[in-house]
Amino acid sequence: MDEKVSRKTFRIRLEEMASILREEIISGKRAVDEFLPSELDLTRQFHLSNKSVRKALDMLVEEGLIEKIPKVGNRVTAVADENKTLVRFGYHPSTNYETALAEMISEFHGLYPHIQVQPVEIPSQNFHNSIKEYLDADLLDVFSMNDRSFMEFVDNETYNLLEPYELNPSLYPFLSEPFMHQGELLVQPFSYSPVILCYNREHFAEINVSEPYSGWTWTDLLAHAKELAIENERFGFYFHLLSQNRWPIFLFQSGIAFERNQHGHYEIDEAKLMESLETCRDIIYMPNVFPTMLSASEADAEELFLNGKVSMIMTSYFGLNKIKGASFSYDIAPLPYLKESKTMLVIIGLAISRKSKVKEAARKVVEFLQSPQAQLIMRKHTLSIPVDKNAAEWKGEESITRPSRYNIYREIVPTFKRLSELKLDSVQLSHVLRQAKLYWSKLQDVKVTSTNIVTGLNTDQAE
Repeated sequence: MDEKVSRKTFRIRLEEMASILREEIISGKRAVDEFLPSELDLTRQFHLSNKSVRKALDMLVEEGLIEKIPKVGNRVTAVADENKTLVRFGYHPSTNYETALAEMISEFHGLYPHIQVQPVEIPSQNFHNSIKEYLDADLLDVFSMNDRSFMEFVDNETYNLLEPYELNPSLYPFLSEPFMHQGELLVQPFSYSPVILCYNREHFAEINVSEPYSGWTWTDLLAHAKELAIENERFGFYFHLLSQNRWPIFLFQSGIAFERNQHGHYEIDEAKLMESLETCRDIIYMPNVFPTMLSASEADAEELFLNGKVSMIMTSYFGLNKIKGASFSYDIAPLPYLKESKTMLVIIGLAISRKSKVKEAARKVVEFLQSPQAQLIMRKHTLSIPVDKNAAEWKGEESITRPSRYNIYREIVPTFKRLSELKLDSVQLSHVLRQAKLYWSKLQDVKVTSTNIVTGLNTDQAE
């Protein structure tokens, strides 16, 4: 048994070495003609034998990413030439480890040697304006974006920068609908995730309490979080409250609707608003349970969890990729609920620039990344959910540790909600959040908060 585990660990390290070097070369972090570290340095870096390092390097040679120069070293080769069609692919830095993008691109190059994909890192902040500048200057052919960012393109009426697609009938409709506008599909789904609860099983075992299940309310979570918390050692629960993929979940779970009446004015059920905002405030003010001062970014949750500093986090399948190397046992569960069991759905898609001069090649890239072959690479090497059903439900020898309840995403599909279902544009959402923060900070009560939200929505003051 130990020998089998050892072989599996060795294989993971070998693949990790090839994957890291591949991503560095494809993304341009290692320039053409640059030499890789010596084989001796690589053995130390990745804790592999000389034979194993050479095997990984041979893989990169076969992929055309490096060339071996006898008695000199391993040199990065040119990744594009005049005989190839160059497709510039814009991606977020997190997309690679979340979807195994580098491995997919390498596979694509093997199938389509006449097309060269050039990855280009794109910013996460101020996404819409940054991408618009890229597209106006014709600097991108394909790029990744999520359903929330697509809302910004619609709100700013810049969706005409995106090339329409044909619907892929093999995908779940709920994956394509968020990327449609005026009857056209403008972004192809690539990967998706609901927001879920992730918990440290060992912490639960320590205090001898039952693990989370689908019947939990937020009251249940807070009661367990209080028991799990240990002062100066760990917190019970954490999530980045201000994320647009987190705080709106409480609105959905309260059943609140932002809809206009017959006179075109917004009306809000104050009781439901109060319940959703109060639940957030109860969580963040629980003594020794929630690390309020650490709520700076979504990445904090996974980092704290990985270091054993928090017992439960609100995260996504994308976020699980940051903790897949955890040294302890963990699992996942549906989110607790208020009035209704609801969670946020996050979808990553692929868009083609309407100005691209290589649209045919760009389409081949997108079609491949959405194909069963590429989607299976995602399934085998990450914890993200492929949009291809067969790939998502693949069963075989795992190369990474996977939560035992990994497949719960299939059971909770009816609870999925999209940000667009709040029927507020990005500016209005920012207005609601601004007022909510004043309430959470105890600078105004629910009555004032509710009045300010409605007034701002109805007088176009949500700016």
